[in-house]
Amino acid sequence: MGFQLALSFTNIMVCLLGIVVGVIIGALPGFGPAAGVAILLPMTFGMPPSTAMIMLCGIYFGAMFGGAISAILINTPGDSAAVMTSLDGYPLAQQGKAGPALGMSTIASFIGGTVGVIALTLIAPIIAKFAVSFGPPEYFGLMVLGLTTLAGMTGKDATKGFMMALLGLFLSVIGADIMTGQQRFVFGIPSLWVGIDFIPVVMGLFGLSEVLINCEEDIKITMQKMKLTLRNILPSKQDMKDSIGALSRGSILGFFIGVLPGAGATIASFISYSTAKKISKHPEKFGKGAIEGVAAPESANNAAASGAMVPLLTLGLPGSGTTAVILGALLMLGLNPGPLLFRDNPEFVFTIIASLYFANIMLVILNLVGIPAFTSVLKVPYSILMPCIVIFLILGVYSLEFTMINVWIMIFFGIVGYFMKKMDYPGAPLVLALVLGPITEQSLRRSLALSHGDFGVFFTSPISCTLIIISILVVIWPLIKGRFIKKKA
Repeated sequence: MGFQLALSFTNIMVCLLGIVVGVIIGALPGFGPAAGVAILLPMTFGMPPSTAMIMLCGIYFGAMFGGAISAILINTPGDSAAVMTSLDGYPLAQQGKAGPALGMSTIASFIGGTVGVIALTLIAPIIAKFAVSFGPPEYFGLMVLGLTTLAGMTGKDATKGFMMALLGLFLSVIGADIMTGQQRFVFGIPSLWVGIDFIPVVMGLFGLSEVLINCEEDIKITMQKMKLTLRNILPSKQDMKDSIGALSRGSILGFFIGVLPGAGATIASFISYSTAKKISKHPEKFGKGAIEGVAAPESANNAAASGAMVPLLTLGLPGSGTTAVILGALLMLGLNPGPLLFRDNPEFVFTIIASLYFANIMLVILNLVGIPAFTSVLKVPYSILMPCIVIFLILGVYSLEFTMINVWIMIFFGIVGYFMKKMDYPGAPLVLALVLGPITEQSLRRSLALSHGDFGVFFTSPISCTLIIISILVVIWPLIKGRFIKKKA
């Protein structure tokens, strides 16, 4: 049934549109999957839930590949997951082999994405079946774990990540109390009685802030003259032979790393690249134009994108900043990601999973044929491109409720996001906490109501107790590690 629904004309066209727009956004330096999904979220308004989700997944997968285009051609990765691709992709372009590098990137994305979706199909229902027995205490432990893992693993400084998570939790309690209906932190502003919508926050933090940063840096893109046709884009037989090991390892590693909350595609690409270099018979070629150096990270980051969907769909736990945005979109559509999603809306879940198979097929065909067209977006002056993006952001956020309050919220968080990026404060923990905050509070309040105010309810359940202990260890580990390193020094 999932394949039948996914193959409808509307869903195929929407998926195709999502992929095209995602690749274009992903190719722009500084923008990544999270920014792409956030900026284009308004395009899904009014769509049925499955159609909207298919489009968001198309944007997600398209943007994951798009980052490799700018990484290979101008040595400026579209997002952090494509950083490792630039190490060998750009030297290949300098050697006149930009075509095979882009072709290998496309094939690696297809293989990694397909392996990831197959694993998602097999593993997700098993996890959902186990997690369907979760009660409020278990959900609270799970939400706490999600908040701590992403906050601790995002950015170089774990303290900054935790600070952003706490700020997100504060923003999530603005509005009506979920149990009593009492207004909290609204300061007499009627528009805040329903709380702060995550969409203008996300569009400000990921979209508008990127525009401000890029305008300040005055990015000037220069590309070498190169002829990109279907014939010179396809990798040679020797290239494929050299990359088989990197492709298979990257796909498997990427999926399982992507499943881990907070790990994400960036870590997957780093680990896959370093593993390929260590195992290679010619490690000295890496960093100088090794085709395996493109295959390894690209297969890993696309497999990780599929892996991140496992905790999102089965547990309602985002594994990355992008899936945190998608989680918010699901809640906006009236769906609650988690084990009950598989029980109550199986046709929705398997329509999404089925669409991912076709998304990967469309991605490889479209990119092999359309790479010359996609690269042309890098030639558009930023002085023209940026105002267009700002106008799209304002129109999109205004269309939410046709009120200016959402526009002002987006502008405010765009300015906040600008300073956060300047001071290296990660935005993903804030968004994740804003999305998970209401669920966390609801689980906490329900658990305490069932136990008549006894906090011991979180430790009598083995699952909840284990999750909370892991969360505590995640929080204190950076402190222990820091003191240990100081003593050793």
